[in-house]
Amino acid sequence: MTDTALAPETKAHGVQLTDAAAAKVKSLLEQEGRDDLRLRLAVQPGGCSGLIYQLYFDERLLDGDLTVDFDGVEVVVDKMSEPYLDGATIDFEDSIQKQGFTIDNPNATGSCACGDSFH
Repeated sequence: MTDTALAPETKAHGVQLTDAAAAKVKSLLEQEGRDDLRLRLAVQPGGCSGLIYQLYFDERLLDGDLTVDFDGVEVVVDKMSEPYLDGATIDFEDSIQKQGFTIDNPNATGSCACGDSFH
């Protein structure tokens, strides 16, 4: 008899990670020599438009975190940020004009010129 109640329930979020972003995350983690870090995306009050994105590596998993694994890259979103980020896509742009992670969020009704803040 198996007791499935002992296995922790993993809940997913609606954030997507492009192949380019996943490859960049893997590259950064290899450079750091770490395999215990996750990519965390969150929103916090602030910025010129009301909310600001937070995108960083985190070794912690907090109560209520929602996770999705993208080919070995775990993306974590906390339960308070998830409604603001549902359907968002994390990408990595590498061009002459810009290099870095971008977040395309269909829930953002407006943003500032810097692209880090939205409402």
